[in-house]
Amino acid sequence: MSETRLWKADGFVEDDPWRIAGEEDAAGTIGANARLLVPLERYLELSDEERRPEDVGVIVGPVDDVRQLEPFLDRLALIAVTFPAFNDGRAFSQASLLRARLGYAGELRATGDVLIDQIPLMQRCGIDSFAVSNATAIKRLSEGRLPAINSYYQPAATPARATGSYAWRHVQGPAA
Repeated sequence: MSETRLWKADGFVEDDPWRIAGEEDAAGTIGANARLLVPLERYLELSDEERRPEDVGVIVGPVDDVRQLEPFLDRLALIAVTFPAFNDGRAFSQASLLRARLGYAGELRATGDVLIDQIPLMQRCGIDSFAVSNATAIKRLSEGRLPAINSYYQPAATPARATGSYAWRHVQGPAA
């Protein structure tokens, strides 16, 4: 397995403070100078004192209902959506729901099987950071070779640049 590197639109991040909580991370670890991503179920069990945005983020699995996070969205600095395989697109829907309908404004991260040709589509859904372990994706991102999407018809969670296509008709923002 290759290394995992965090990438954002302005390049690779070398000092990401967040890590995914494992079995060794007991409840007492939260708030002990650790920035942990915990599963949705675990996050919902935390007390209000433990739900500090500087300490705890949420990792959402493919079958998780992100609407359960709605009361806490203003307290979450980071939500990670999981792509378990290249052909599993449920995280696209979760990201769109978080951005466009629920109005989440914090960092939204893609984890799992993040491939180079899917990153522009993930960005259109509102994902703004990517935990990349695919060697080809890391190489292409290092070279600044992110593929472009020139034409599209479906709405996006993030506003699109004008490209001369019909996309200007479909720009949508958070629900009022």
